[in-house]
Amino acid sequence: MAFPLDGTSITHGIQLAVAPVFLLTAVTGMIGAVAGRLARIIDRARLVEDRSRGSSDSAWLQRATRELQQLRVRGMLANGCIALLTSCALLIGVTIIVLFLGETGGIQISRWAVTSFLVGVACFLAALLCFLAETFLATRLLDFRVHPQDERPPA
Repeated sequence: MAFPLDGTSITHGIQLAVAPVFLLTAVTGMIGAVAGRLARIIDRARLVEDRSRGSSDSAWLQRATRELQQLRVRGMLANGCIALLTSCALLIGVTIIVLFLGETGGIQISRWAVTSFLVGVACFLAALLCFLAETFLATRLLDFRVHPQDERPPA
């Protein structure tokens, strides 16, 4: 299949494909932020597990178990968010390819471009909801009370 290439159609194809690239920039930034949060969740879970192994205080072990359960949920939300963001990036990449091929190759595939873009945006919005839920859980986990000396977790 030969593509009729002329300067005007190539320029217009590039212009059409550039707009979704800005969404890709936002997605990659958000993947970095969520990956950082996931790393902190994992580090915290390892710390709580290590402290729990060295403790025989039942109250501390109950708090540790509860915190580990919440960290597990937060980790699953962060993983889901990253999966949705990755799906979004793939779909936006497909959108860019389809727009470029449709403009430069004269192929009538605009429905594919619209569909892949809208599904990509839906994935981005769902990822934002996962991120919001994870941050709500993170702040709910905070305990701003001062515990007496005998209730503190072992160092």
